[in-house]
Amino acid sequence: MTLEQVILEEILPRVRRPARYLGTEWNAVRKNWGHAAVKMVFAFPDLYEVGMSHLGLQILYGLVNSRDDFLMERVFAPALDMEGELRKNGLPLFSLESHRPLMDFDVIGFTLQYELTFTNVLNMLDLAGIPYRAEERRDHHPLVIAGGPNAFNPEPIAPFIDAFLIGEGEEGILEILEAAGEVKGGRSRASRQEMLERLLDVPGIYIPSFYRKEYTNDGRIKEVVPLHPRAPERVPRRVLDDLDTAYFPLSPLVPLAEAVHERGMLEVFRGCTRGCRFCQAGMIYRPVRERSPETLLSQAGEIVKNTGFEEVSLVSLSSLDYSDIQDLIPRLAGGCEATRTGLSLPSLRVDSFSVKTAKNLPGRRTSITLAPEAGSQRLRDVINKGVTAGDLIDAVEAALEAGWFAIKLYFMVGLPTETKEDLEGIADLVESVIKVGKGRCHNRKRLRVTVSASSFVPKAHTPFQWEGQDARDLLKEKHEFVRSLIKKSRAIYNWHNIETSFLEACFARGDRDMAAVLEGAFLRGCRFDGWTEHLRFPLWMDSFQAAGLNPDHYATRCFAYDEVLPWELIDSGVSKEYLIREHERALAGETTPDCRQVCGECGVCASLGVATHLVEGRG
Repeated sequence: MTLEQVILEEILPRVRRPARYLGTEWNAVRKNWGHAAVKMVFAFPDLYEVGMSHLGLQILYGLVNSRDDFLMERVFAPALDMEGELRKNGLPLFSLESHRPLMDFDVIGFTLQYELTFTNVLNMLDLAGIPYRAEERRDHHPLVIAGGPNAFNPEPIAPFIDAFLIGEGEEGILEILEAAGEVKGGRSRASRQEMLERLLDVPGIYIPSFYRKEYTNDGRIKEVVPLHPRAPERVPRRVLDDLDTAYFPLSPLVPLAEAVHERGMLEVFRGCTRGCRFCQAGMIYRPVRERSPETLLSQAGEIVKNTGFEEVSLVSLSSLDYSDIQDLIPRLAGGCEATRTGLSLPSLRVDSFSVKTAKNLPGRRTSITLAPEAGSQRLRDVINKGVTAGDLIDAVEAALEAGWFAIKLYFMVGLPTETKEDLEGIADLVESVIKVGKGRCHNRKRLRVTVSASSFVPKAHTPFQWEGQDARDLLKEKHEFVRSLIKKSRAIYNWHNIETSFLEACFARGDRDMAAVLEGAFLRGCRFDGWTEHLRFPLWMDSFQAAGLNPDHYATRCFAYDEVLPWELIDSGVSKEYLIREHERALAGETTPDCRQVCGECGVCASLGVATHLVEGRG
């Protein structure tokens, strides 16, 4: 029997949700294996239902398969029951479309969306029969590459990856595959060393084996030394300059098994101008580049026609910041109503304009999410959130008027400079929202308020990258305190697992030594660590101890401005001077204007040669 026959006839009947592994989705691409010069598998290190909701997968899958000479298939992290079946039967991890072993591909490309999927990366390579340490791979093994937001601090996972693509992947992925095809020539496999040498010609490529880090006596990084004469001292990120001409999938994959988000995704723009000081995405996706309304209307129509999705969602970091939003939404809504398709926004800004605009979206009212982030105006100024308590109340009133009776409020606990008064401010805001609900909901549904709180995680390439995370005991104390206050208002208070946030901080700020911890946790059986039911925190602590590392050195320690940070060899385009200036302004409680209004001189446009592109608003 072939591997495909064994999987379909013997393995899938024994696992839950076998549709995760069929690969027969609407719009899936199945190419002639022998006709493709270079074969790549896109590896998403989480469950199918999470990965199939990722826009980046849809873009790269469609883009690569649009080329006659390239082939891209998919693989997701197998659930624990499927992993058990593969290991018990001695079967390799396989791609969905052709059910071929991952060893058969030329390139395996991981997307790194979340720090706590790193153990899944190692597990997927191990299941595929591929050495998870890059130094142990030989010419007959596939090239293992990675990209995504977590590649902006690649060091904790660097020993397991052959090469990273930094930044937006549409152009870079094709250049990588073209390079692989050139080196491979007529051979069945490319020389690994030749391949890495050739990849140095591709902008945005970071090859960990071509660098060495030297440390001081106290364990801090002294300098980063390139080991190859052509290895750049800093690796600049890739960025597209024109989204209207960029590839976008008009026939995206339609999930078989229920996904986290089952809807067509319409990317209205990339980047953000708000300048929130905790937000990594707002820094590493600069500058803002908007698609034209005509492009978006055309794409929306094609996506609905080619998929049958019942909803289209506007995707960006803050979709209602789109310059022509007041004209775009009615035009999109008109098209959606004609096909009985819903139109949604993942979340809204904390202002009544956003809610009133969202009121015009077709579809049923469920809940609305608003993110004040902090409880006091002082702390909102520190993080440069740019909203007031009055903005929140106006937004709640507009939401009730528009027919929403369930509101989710999102806050962060443990932000830099936070005080008891800031935490009390969260409860005060919630109480104010509930009072508005009582005044507006006479003889109607009672307003339901849910508060979701995360713990602050300092991220690379942000003004708060030098700040440490609060100790776990202190974070627990703060969450318990806020919950006790909010309990009186009968709102629901949920908070993100503190131990999970602690590990996120360790990897977000970690250096290459963290790879030993990652490997140790994987060997101890850690999988799906971002899922609370799967997290085994004591095993992680055992792994830190075995590696001789103190996790607080990474998570809770404040870094100095003159310290060499693990991720400084990655050039996001945002200057260190700007980040220091923003950090100092934060500590002084000073805000910075939206760069749509005043240029903040962050350095992105000049260093990357890409300018902000805004459409002309008519609203």
